[in-house]
Amino acid sequence: MSRYNFKKAEPKWQAIWAERNCFVAREEKGRKKYYALEMFPYPSGRIHMGHVRNYTLGDIVARFKRAQGYNVLHPMGWDAFGMPAENAAAESQAHPAEWTEKNISHMREQLMAVGLSYDWSRELTSCSPDYYRHEQKIFLDFLAKGLAYRKESWVNWDPVDQTVLANEQVIDGCGWRSGARVEQKKLSQWFLKITAYGDELLAGLDDLEKWPERVRLMQENWVGKSEGMELRFALRDASGKARHTHDDTLAIYTTRADTIFGASFLAVAPNHPLAGELAAHDPALRTFVEECSRQGLSEEVIERGEKKGHDTGLVAAHPFAKNVVLPVYVANFVLMEYGTGAIFGCPAHDARDLEFARKYGLNVTRVVAGPDGDDAEIGATAYIGDGTLIHSDFLNGRSIEDAKRVVAEAFEKAGLGKRKTVYRLRDWGVSRQRYWGCPIPIIHCEACGIVPVPEKDLPVELPRDIAFDKGGNPLDHHAAWQNVACPNCGKQARRETDTFDTFFESSWYFLRFCSPHLENAAFDRDAVAYWMPVDQYIGGIEHAVLHLLYSRFFTRALRDCGYLDLAEPFAGLLTQGMVCHETYRDKDGRWLYPQDVTHGEGGTAAVDQSGALVTVGRSEKMSKSKRNTVDPKAIIAAYGADTARLFMLSDSPPDRDLEWTETGVDGAWRYVNRLWRMVAEPSLPLPPVATAQPPSLGNAALAIHRIVHKTIDAVTQDLEHFHFNRAIARIREMTNALGEVKGNEAGDAWVGAPWVLREGLEALARLIQPMTPHLAEELWQILGHETLLADAPWPQADPLLILDERLTIAVQINGKLRGTIDLPRDATREDAEAAALALPAVAKALEEKPARRIIVVPNRVINVVV
Repeated sequence: MSRYNFKKAEPKWQAIWAERNCFVAREEKGRKKYYALEMFPYPSGRIHMGHVRNYTLGDIVARFKRAQGYNVLHPMGWDAFGMPAENAAAESQAHPAEWTEKNISHMREQLMAVGLSYDWSRELTSCSPDYYRHEQKIFLDFLAKGLAYRKESWVNWDPVDQTVLANEQVIDGCGWRSGARVEQKKLSQWFLKITAYGDELLAGLDDLEKWPERVRLMQENWVGKSEGMELRFALRDASGKARHTHDDTLAIYTTRADTIFGASFLAVAPNHPLAGELAAHDPALRTFVEECSRQGLSEEVIERGEKKGHDTGLVAAHPFAKNVVLPVYVANFVLMEYGTGAIFGCPAHDARDLEFARKYGLNVTRVVAGPDGDDAEIGATAYIGDGTLIHSDFLNGRSIEDAKRVVAEAFEKAGLGKRKTVYRLRDWGVSRQRYWGCPIPIIHCEACGIVPVPEKDLPVELPRDIAFDKGGNPLDHHAAWQNVACPNCGKQARRETDTFDTFFESSWYFLRFCSPHLENAAFDRDAVAYWMPVDQYIGGIEHAVLHLLYSRFFTRALRDCGYLDLAEPFAGLLTQGMVCHETYRDKDGRWLYPQDVTHGEGGTAAVDQSGALVTVGRSEKMSKSKRNTVDPKAIIAAYGADTARLFMLSDSPPDRDLEWTETGVDGAWRYVNRLWRMVAEPSLPLPPVATAQPPSLGNAALAIHRIVHKTIDAVTQDLEHFHFNRAIARIREMTNALGEVKGNEAGDAWVGAPWVLREGLEALARLIQPMTPHLAEELWQILGHETLLADAPWPQADPLLILDERLTIAVQINGKLRGTIDLPRDATREDAEAAALALPAVAKALEEKPARRIIVVPNRVINVVV
């Protein structure tokens, strides 16, 4: 049997698509557009299976929409700044720019081999001065608008990479790239005022109907709008005397002022001013604060870590309970950046407070009884449900919401508090202490202060003559680049040596794709108005908060600076699952690559070289550390890109994890060859291209004809809703049906079969084109077409053929189902009534009572009223 020669076909069609500019996008006013985009990659030098899956999903969408007649924009670029390039440069003595450019070249070649329908003429690279010069101008406009500012702030400091990390970049207390234990450090940093858009970012989520609900919920939680109160507690020393300092009260923020009678302590953050004041005279507290500084600032670290505190010796007077005082602690689970950096602890109704109270032997007083009246003492678990206030003086018997209102009025009347809305969201710190990033276009002058670089002097380019032998940020050691004249007064000044967080680049690249070669502006306003928003954005769930939230903010900030008229950048979002593989270990516990393992019986495997048994572990996300990776290059070399694409799409829904198996790939390869043979060696001689449909078709041929059109309709709906695996299953079913087609010699039932077979094979090629484009083009050509399938319209189903000829109709007696009957579609009323009355259950019922009337709803239901 013949086999599909993918090694010849795939490069051939890729070259033809490129030669004919098949995927080059141009604005065409009046034509419906579609912007398909996958999150652009970091140029690590090698694509992995996660890349292949992500970009194949986007390619299906782009090819499908192009076939439907949309003017499709489907670009690709490179998120090219970042610490890995700098680390690689330090290790290999290669310049980060050279390392990055080399990796981009490799990855571009690998992506092209997958057959992706990118408009490569719009390719952009974020580390190019042609790109980041506009980014610098955007920052200066943000600064002029009051959306960028500089302040001293506590930050997560990675002591290995020697740079600031966002909270989201701290994983289990360690830097997301270096793995080093993160510390807290106070630095002057540049910030973007994302908090100014908190309400708008929340409200905008309601309009993102084509986003996964869990992503919208994650963003809502991250913004974290909470209605609460700021309360002030009078502080006393250990002897009960009032403190005579510049501030003898402590401001705390709470969303549960109703639980004030359950308060048993106050706590401040380790970097709270009160903690700093007291630590100056308390060596033990100073040691505790230093210990806390080695803990990250992320809530994940705080949530998982042991809750620790230091008793300051101070107490606070309870605002409503006479003679009750609350000890004041410095605690490692209180964040300075949230609220006031201080809390009151109500252990009975907060898990962290309870853990803390149990550790230090503090009171635990239940003040909320459950809806069923349950008021049992709190054990190991805090009660956080709804209920009624108890043990709470004037709040007793009130619901939680009512108690919140009443206690707020009491605090305000006493002058001890005020209602306040607080956000979990913090302003975005964009300063990073590294070389390989976009320079922040600021000059520091002792006489003039902070001076923006004049627009005419942009871009501020990175120096190429850089050394990585002194640690920290190499720009701090480059005097020739750093020392400049002040643009205002001409005196000696110095450049800002911090560079932007790489999320700065990825927060607007999708806008630049609309007009990537524009020199005098970041993007063309008319082009953005035509292409934006992105109709379908595809990427990993790990970017649900960071990148997506920053991009939503950035778009709004650009709107308010007059760049565009748009709020939401991404109309639709698909978060793809991970690609997983079994893990393997040898007898010494060392990880093994899949290609080094031969599967045996009973869950064991043998290493190729020695035959020794190895342990087969669970399937996990492919990772270099566990060596459970599969090289896309090797798969494409062995099976072809189309086989890899087909397997990636057919095994599971796109938003779920994909289990990579050799048997699955083999199955996809067998199906590719089956399609090839069905067209290259058809079971019947096919009529010429564009032959008119015969005047009549035999019953069997007509049945196949109907299957073809039903498949076209169903696959179209599946692709619209991203049910790619279901679409492929339907195409396989149609393939099986076409494999049963017989010639006229089989009888009158197969009259017209050659025409039906051609129609079916052409439909197969057209339907499978988004998934396996090279194979589809090859099939299309073999079928006699001179045009490219990439330019062909999507097949249309005949609405009459997708309707079933016979229907199952429900039969009721007085509205209750008694059975079903099989009728031709649009059967006459008389035939419907007769068939219903002949149903045994109906006939038996009519023996006792005659029918008063019969209600026939055509093609749906028949109701006999007795």
